[in-house]
Amino acid sequence: MTVLSTLKVFATHPHACSYLPDQKATTLFIDPAAPIDSNTYSQLSEMGFRRSGPHLYRPHCSRCNSCVPARIPAEHFKPNRRQRRILNRNADLTVIDRTVLNGDEFYELYAKYIEGRHRDGDMYPPTRQQFDSFLTREWDLTHFYCFYDNSTDKPKLLAVGVVDVMNNGLSAIYSFFDPEIKERSLGVYAVLWQIQRARELGLPHVYLGYWIKQCRKMSYKIEYRPIELLVNNRWVMAT
Repeated sequence: MTVLSTLKVFATHPHACSYLPDQKATTLFIDPAAPIDSNTYSQLSEMGFRRSGPHLYRPHCSRCNSCVPARIPAEHFKPNRRQRRILNRNADLTVIDRTVLNGDEFYELYAKYIEGRHRDGDMYPPTRQQFDSFLTREWDLTHFYCFYDNSTDKPKLLAVGVVDVMNNGLSAIYSFFDPEIKERSLGVYAVLWQIQRARELGLPHVYLGYWIKQCRKMSYKIEYRPIELLVNNRWVMAT
């Protein structure tokens, strides 16, 4: 008997979809009391599960299959012209790997990001409690990659990538950044940096969560090529 076969899974009642208007969503959750290690987490990621805070979940909607798990094969990724420019533009940044986010600068950046980019989302308005619960560090696998501009006397925090390091790749859980610094395209750079990091660690994939073609905020993921999508329980290369 495998560990996966013993896991209990719960389903939510249908609720308003966060991404598609006028749609109802149902979500599967792994039992929060279940013991999770890196092997189990990696296997669940292969099945399309995703982490949010302390919860592992997967969409399970009866009338919609728009949420498609997506991952980048790190070794085969080839940046396009725009992505190469973004890599060059941010080559001056310093990245510090942290296991905790202590200090007001992290919450202040998070709040600025939510207020600047996601006023129409479920996470608005930002609160400290929300920040602490959403960006929790689970199972000793979560890293906070902090991007700094060192061109001034005091290094300035520009972005944070919340990343789980699994056996089979990196899971890009979330990123937040200064929304006023548009010329750096910090959200794109955080993903590109994670692809490079996966290569350094010898990990095959960067998991991006769910690609939703009809949702502008989620459709960007298809711009990273090549990219694999989980379709009918099989990972296939997107065309």
